[in-house]
Amino acid sequence: MLDLFPSREAGPFGRRLKRERGARIPVTVVTGFLGAGKTTLIRRFLQSPDGAGTAVIVNEFGAVGIDDALIRDSAEETVLLGNGCVCCITRTDLQLALRRLVFDRERGTVPPFGRVIIETSGLADPGPILQTFSTDRALGGEFHIDVVLAVVDAVNGRAELESAAEARKQVIFADRLVISKADLATETAVGTLTRRLRVLNPRAAIDIAVAGALEPSHIVEPTTSERSGFVAEAEHGDGIKSFVIVQDQPVDWQIFSRAMETLIALRGADLLRAKGILNVAGCRGPVVVQYVQHLSHPPVELERWPASDDDRVSRLVFITRNIAEGDVTGLFAAVAALAKTQS
Repeated sequence: MLDLFPSREAGPFGRRLKRERGARIPVTVVTGFLGAGKTTLIRRFLQSPDGAGTAVIVNEFGAVGIDDALIRDSAEETVLLGNGCVCCITRTDLQLALRRLVFDRERGTVPPFGRVIIETSGLADPGPILQTFSTDRALGGEFHIDVVLAVVDAVNGRAELESAAEARKQVIFADRLVISKADLATETAVGTLTRRLRVLNPRAAIDIAVAGALEPSHIVEPTTSERSGFVAEAEHGDGIKSFVIVQDQPVDWQIFSRAMETLIALRGADLLRAKGILNVAGCRGPVVVQYVQHLSHPPVELERWPASDDDRVSRLVFITRNIAEGDVTGLFAAVAALAKTQS
């Protein structure tokens, strides 16, 4: 087998934590706009000793869960809330997921956990999530929110804060702000973004994370007891849509990368997010690819496929603005046809 990309070393999950009887379960809500780096941050936390005994609830705007599959091997219990953000699919789904976790833990069908992380979709308004814990007395007696953390992309974050109301709401609601991908941006860009964040939320602590590396305690320890009073309804109009492309056969990397390069060159500003797991010809494990507008993340080959992906089907989730699924599949087909003609 040919190793096209460096394999990521899988670390042990670590020791399990048992929750004291009668104590409420702390919850960390991780928000951030599309492609900000939420999943990477959570994976790094789960691989640390501090992440042991953590249950994860993942919500994605898309028909197929990619983040859920990537996190599942790191967490002992993962719940996927499908297609949409928590505020749009109804808070009832979140309430049912939390109750099911508690019920299954008491029955012994899931490992003991002492903390819950909720990863929201990139388009989620944190307001309804916080309201769920304050209005549902049963959940309020079982859980309490320790931290609301918002991840902001150092490369695209400044523009997203200006163009997307959801991104601003996520920052305003946060206890802690994490600037991700600082190694891909200039110091000037990071400084400008930091100043903008302080204007939107002067009470939140601001951290810098490179490749998802952040002091684990910052994910679980709040910095303030104050919360912003900003409440508004999230609207996901403006031509934003999600679709998934699935391929049963191994992917030819050269054809795939050339097609994505063309899409980025022509419509990069409207490619809000593309993320997937690919069965690349010549690779042992799955290849994780991520694209955010004009930014292409280096592909990473994992050591093994997630347990839920025995079929090894490639799937790529797109979140776009005014880009149709047919246009993308047509582009892939055209590049493949040209490559075949050349050979």
